[in-house]
Parts: sequence; C-alpha cells; structure tokens
Amino acid sequence: MKNLNLLKKLCVANGISGDEGSIREIIIDEIKDYISEYKIDNLGNIIAFKKGKNRAVKKLMISAHMDEVGFIVTDITSDGLIKFDEVGGIDRRVLPGRSVLIGGRVWGVIGTKPIHLCSNDEREKIPEYDSMYIDIGANSKEDAEKIVSLGDSITFESFYENNGYTIKSKAIDDRAGCFLMIEMIKSELEYDTYFTFVVQEEVGLHGAKVASYTVNPDFAIVLEATTAADIPEISTSKQVCNVNGGAVIGYMDKRTIYDKGMINHAKYLAEEHNIKLQFKRAVAGGNDAGVIHESRVGVRTLAISLPCRYLHSQLSLISKSDLEDTYNLACLLSSDISGGKI
Repeated sequence: MKNLNLLKKLCVANGISGDEGSIREIIIDEIKDYISEYKIDNLGNIIAFKKGKNRAVKKLMISAHMDEVGFIVTDITSDGLIKFDEVGGIDRRVLPGRSVLIGGRVWGVIGTKPIHLCSNDEREKIPEYDSMYIDIGANSKEDAEKIVSLGDSITFESFYENNGYTIKSKAIDDRAGCFLMIEMIKSELEYDTYFTFVVQEEVGLHGAKVASYTVNPDFAIVLEATTAADIPEISTSKQVCNVNGGAVIGYMDKRTIYDKGMINHAKYLAEEHNIKLQFKRAVAGGNDAGVIHESRVGVRTLAISLPCRYLHSQLSLISKSDLEDTYNLACLLSSDISGGKI
C-alpha cells in the first residue's frame, strides 16, 4: 500500500460510536484536496464526491464506518471508581486488566473482584459489567468528578505494530475500510464516485442508512473487517475466513443477501487479475450493507471484507497482503460498476 502510516494514524485515533469527531477531522484533512465536494450531514457522516475522468454510467457509493467499539461512563462510586457499559459488542472475557482512556484525558485500568476472593462459581463465570469498574486512582467521588463526567467516551489503549507481514492495532474495524477509501480517493479514478464515511455502525444505528438515502446510488460497495477464527482447535467450517486468504466476500449474512451479479463479477476480476479471494464460510454477523441495500427503491450491494482476528478487542490482527488484495479488488470492481459493465 502507498501509505501505511496513514492507517496507523487512523487506528490509534479515538472515536467510539456517537463520538466520531476526532477521526472525522483526520479523514477530512486527508481527502479535502482530492475531492470535488463533501458535506457533513446531521448525524456526522462524511459524504464525499470524487470526480473521475468520465461521467459514471451507474451511480456507485463506496462506504466504510468511522466508529469503533468502546465504553461509556455510567456512574462514579463514592470510592471514586468508574462504572461503565459497552458501546458496541465486546467480549467481556478480555476486559479485566485492560488499560483504557476516559474522555481522551485520563487513564484507567479495568478491574473486577480479585480471583482469590471469588467463589468457585464466580471463577467459572464471565464478569458482568455491573461487577467491573475502572480505577483511575481517585480517592473519592469528588476527586474523580474533577476529571471524569457521566457520558464520557472510553477507548482501549492505542497500540500499532506493522512487522512487514501483519498489522496489529485497535480499531482496525473499520479504520482499515476508511484507509482503503482514502487511498482510492487519492488515486485517479476512471469514473465519478461517491464515498461515505459513516457513523454509529457498531451500535446498529447506522449512519449508512441516512447517507445512502442522501446519495441514492444504483450500486454500493461496503468495505469492512470481518471475523477470522482461523485459530487452533476451530474446525475449518467454523473459521469463517482466514488471515492471508485474501479479500472476503459472502453470499449472505444476518442482514443481507448480497447481489449475485456483483459476486460473480468480483470472482471473475479476482481470477483475471490474480487477486486472492475467499468466501465466508458462515451466515453470521452483519454490517452497513443491511441498511444500504434497502434504501429508497433498493441498492445493489456487496461487502468486500478484510479478514481480521480478535475483532472488537484492544488488539486486532490483519495481513498486509489481504489489505492489498481487498484494495485491488475494490478498485477494479468499482470501476466496472461505474462503467456499466454489470
């Protein structure tokens, strides 16, 4: 890829659902000199139009979500401990002992009842949110309230590593999709294309629904990260997809039955251009395609996803080669769609 430092910049930035302001500013700064026009709608979506060499035969919208999973402050105890709840789906098993940033200004550690004080039953159970807290080192509620407020956003501690083969970071879902769209915007496009960087995907409120209604496209491509469960003791049929297996497309998930014409054309392009492509081996999950494809009179839609281990955790993992395959397939497919070849 051209600029993986940009991917790092996007991933380490903070922006949970409903609080995407910081990441939105970064994206606007990156794309403003490469697009014909853009606007920010009432929900906070970025809707950008990039003029290509030719007028599009079919109107195409490419979309990725800006938000990441995280937490929100719900209460402060008399002892100065922070109570919280999740924003987006997070595996509670990974939380105790994690370092988090509250309100972008104060660090804390997620704690729960010490293991040596737990009963045998408690040791076997996954901690509920009401039994966890965040310790910022405050001595009292009044002390904590000086730097923490109810409703503050909470994000995982940022970490990023690129070893030349794999990339590890928080928020790869879906900053990787945003990165790929920015790379496309900075390239010379053959046809006019709309790009939407949308909000609140992780909580199911879907800024994409509003963006799609505004753009009113004929076709849409959603760029996402999807769960790769290719780890020991998981049978092949349940691994969903594999890191280093190439870009991922599926026939359907819990929200969408994907357009078969787009699927077939993606397969053809992958074979013609030697792009690694794999198919999801499960009907599971969902993404913004679920609301995009039913917008207005209907939108022909396909998600092209990046296989990602440890999704929705402090540290996800992707393959650099998969990132390149996803980008190449998205570029070729978008050009053929806009040119009326589907």
